[in-house]
Amino acid sequence: MAVKNPAKPKLTLSVQYADARLQEVLPRPLLRKTVQAALFFPAELNLRFVDAEEGQVLNRDYRGKDYATNVLTFAYTEDQDAEVTQADIILCTDVLQREAAEQGKAVVDHAQHLIVHGVLHAQGYDHEIDEEAEEMEALEVEILAALGLANPYQE
Repeated sequence: MAVKNPAKPKLTLSVQYADARLQEVLPRPLLRKTVQAALFFPAELNLRFVDAEEGQVLNRDYRGKDYATNVLTFAYTEDQDAEVTQADIILCTDVLQREAAEQGKAVVDHAQHLIVHGVLHAQGYDHEIDEEAEEMEALEVEILAALGLANPYQE
């Protein structure tokens, strides 16, 4: 498991509310705090909130899956030797809200979990095999706890 440097890595963060429904409950300062908590390296990141239609188009065109998903990470520098992590992290408002309701979670808490998940992907973490999934989930739980949020994997 990675050990977080006590000094905060430099972050350049752009936020786009193409779908503005969550703009009030997910203001930029909260988003910055959430992203910063999950950073191990300097980063230039873009968070974009989209509706189901745009989410479905992106998921279909780039992943070959014809449905909207909760979070997509387009990592441009997954190499841990890169000086700056660069990525676009796309969050689908419709899916995020539906999942939060289904799981009995606050939208803001679920969004913060998905942002942490996306930021970890941007830094090269993955969950395709069990060992990687366990490492990534453990990091998510640790980061979310530091933000005062519950373990999203416990029911």
